[in-house]
Amino acid sequence: MEKNLTTGSVFGNLALFALPYLLSYFLQTLYGMADLFIIGQFGSVADITAVSVGSQVMHMLTVMIVGLAMGTTVSIGQAVGGGDRRLAARVTGNTAVLFMGVSVVCMALLQALVRPIVAVMSTPAEAVEGTAAYLSICFAGVPFITAYNIISSVFRGMGDSRSPMYFIAVACAANIALDYLFMGVLDIGPAGAALGTTLSQALSVAIALTVILRRRSIPLKKQDFRPARPVMGRILSIGVPIALQDGLIQIAFILITIIANRRGLTDAAAVGIVEKIISFLFLVPSSMLSSVSALGAQNIGAGKPDRALRTLGYAIAIAAGFGLAASFVIQFSAEPIVALFTDRGAADGAEVIRMGGQYLRGYIWDCVFAGIHFSFSGYFCACGRSELSFLHNILAIALMRVPGVYLTSTLFPDTLFPMGLATAAGSLVSVLICLAAFAVIRRRGRQAAV
Repeated sequence: MEKNLTTGSVFGNLALFALPYLLSYFLQTLYGMADLFIIGQFGSVADITAVSVGSQVMHMLTVMIVGLAMGTTVSIGQAVGGGDRRLAARVTGNTAVLFMGVSVVCMALLQALVRPIVAVMSTPAEAVEGTAAYLSICFAGVPFITAYNIISSVFRGMGDSRSPMYFIAVACAANIALDYLFMGVLDIGPAGAALGTTLSQALSVAIALTVILRRRSIPLKKQDFRPARPVMGRILSIGVPIALQDGLIQIAFILITIIANRRGLTDAAAVGIVEKIISFLFLVPSSMLSSVSALGAQNIGAGKPDRALRTLGYAIAIAAGFGLAASFVIQFSAEPIVALFTDRGAADGAEVIRMGGQYLRGYIWDCVFAGIHFSFSGYFCACGRSELSFLHNILAIALMRVPGVYLTSTLFPDTLFPMGLATAAGSLVSVLICLAAFAVIRRRGRQAAV
């Protein structure tokens, strides 16, 4: 259902759009959380490590697809804001052609690279076979992951963030049920986690396509599926920098995982668990990025840049406020939260909980800074300047995040707390660069107005 976001309360539109988006992210994150939680109840530490390593690779792939699809959300949002439904239809058709081609190529390529990926991740020997099985099955489901995310990007560009939430809700419930079947009843370990995830994604796509065919929200014509260079160029010019940015961010986190893996199985499991917890807490910052992109694009397309700026301001306040609250709570509850994902009574379980608590206490401050720079990234995308988002993230990774984690891991071999702080410091660098870039954009805007 198309929704005009260029009128009415700015804060109200942001809240009404962001809440379903937040819930969608929450449900999607439950995929990985459920896999890790359930494998923690029925499997060994090696199984936990296999799922955490494999799911991190899949998370990297998924966020790159979502980043590329941001070009579709912004392009459709600007077209809807400007009242050009024909352009919205052309963007939708070209998106389907572009992404389906990309997904098939990715699926074939990734299947051939399963073993090299497992090796590059420095996966502990005990978890190699489980990780390979997990990735092989998940890579087969890449077309389903792609289809779900491009369908969602179209709905969000139209101002509808509720429909994707309903699609993923059904799929999430199916995933949890399948996880208990495959990992609990049938006891097939990491491969069962991958089967549950892949089959659930297929279900979400089937539901989404059924809704599209019944609603006919955007009346598509045959010519809309013919590749058009200006349309695809616009999608890619916005989406590629975001996809590269998100991919490199995930590579940075994979490098952190590799550093942790080389410290041993216990530290690898602790870092893998905390990464899942953080991905859950990052739902609010992530929802602000996507919401600012969609709302900002519609308002800029409608010639209302001031509303886009106000959207940015509200998003920063919400995300940073949430980050501060979460950081305070985690200082008193880190170990009990980590304990949810491993067996406290196991010989190595207590050590995983202790190390995970240390890492989480340092890492959690990233929620504050990430909330701010995610909001700025959403605004830059809405303005068609997604290269700025790419720039600040790459500089933060190269200058602080990866070298900081490496140094703290080397200097503090008996604790993970400094490694957690180093990741937060990387986001602080991003915030400083975003503030500088925003000041330049605003100054140039005032000069152009004069």
